[in-house]
Amino acid sequence: MRAVVIRRFGDPGGMAVVEIPVPTPPTDHVLIRTEAIGVGGVDAVIRRGTLGAGFRTGMIPGSEVAGIVEAVGASVDSSWIGRRVWAFTGTDGGYAEHTLAPVGELVPIPESLASVDAVTLGSAATVAHFALAHAHLSAGESVLVRGAAGSIGIATVELARRGGAKAIAVTTSSVERGLQLKRLGATELLSRSGQSDSPVPKQFDVIIDIVGGPDMPAFLDRLAPNGRMILVGAVAGLPPENFGSRLLRAFQQSRSFATFSLASIPLEARDTVRAEVFDAAVRGELHPIVHAVMPLDHAAEAHRQMDLGAVLGRIVLTP
Repeated sequence: MRAVVIRRFGDPGGMAVVEIPVPTPPTDHVLIRTEAIGVGGVDAVIRRGTLGAGFRTGMIPGSEVAGIVEAVGASVDSSWIGRRVWAFTGTDGGYAEHTLAPVGELVPIPESLASVDAVTLGSAATVAHFALAHAHLSAGESVLVRGAAGSIGIATVELARRGGAKAIAVTTSSVERGLQLKRLGATELLSRSGQSDSPVPKQFDVIIDIVGGPDMPAFLDRLAPNGRMILVGAVAGLPPENFGSRLLRAFQQSRSFATFSLASIPLEARDTVRAEVFDAAVRGELHPIVHAVMPLDHAAEAHRQMDLGAVLGRIVLTP
């Protein structure tokens, strides 16, 4: 089978397409013939080599796929064979014609939802759902989504609107993308640095940050009294180690900061929300925004577009 591997960490040119044997599923895994493969921000961070130790050259990137179960491990119910599923493969293994996934990380895809749409929403909208819950968003509060043009950011905008947020501001790099975000529920547009030529709220009750990086601490100053910032990603790298001093200098504002990872949510709860996300997409209540569908061989080009910040929504690879 064909697969994409990282031969050298750094720029996208370090990725290559290779031929490798089709894997055999371990006892509690399934083998999936992929139909759609999500290209996520974490894939780009891993490929750059900036996420830390634990990743090796030769690894197959990718964590989110949709496809048909072709074989199962010894302890897996054979009724999964032939079913179309969304799957989380871990931090690797996704960019391939076939991949393995634990049976506990499978969610059946509704017949009327395309596999491309399933990988656009399956992880992103689930992260957005639980991040907003982690922030204790209440109806009538204001929200800022930092890094709103990606699939997590778009889902956060839509879910915040459904949750009754009174104002939803987004940071984006272009007016064109900002206008698309407004059609999805955003009410205010800010530059990547948080500036705007029009009047916008100076402070927000909730900030969902997908970007991180050296500029993150400045957004702590945009929290209202009792405001909550939730960091769900770090596509721009880790924030400075001393960023907490911003919170201490504004001690009387009772602001708070937290990280959020789906790994902290019980598997059953994750799967329940993913199924609800897919049903909401079928009903037209959530919108899978697909920037482009590319063949698997173009994975490096997909990552180049990610690095340029030119993507609105999600790039999806197909075998």
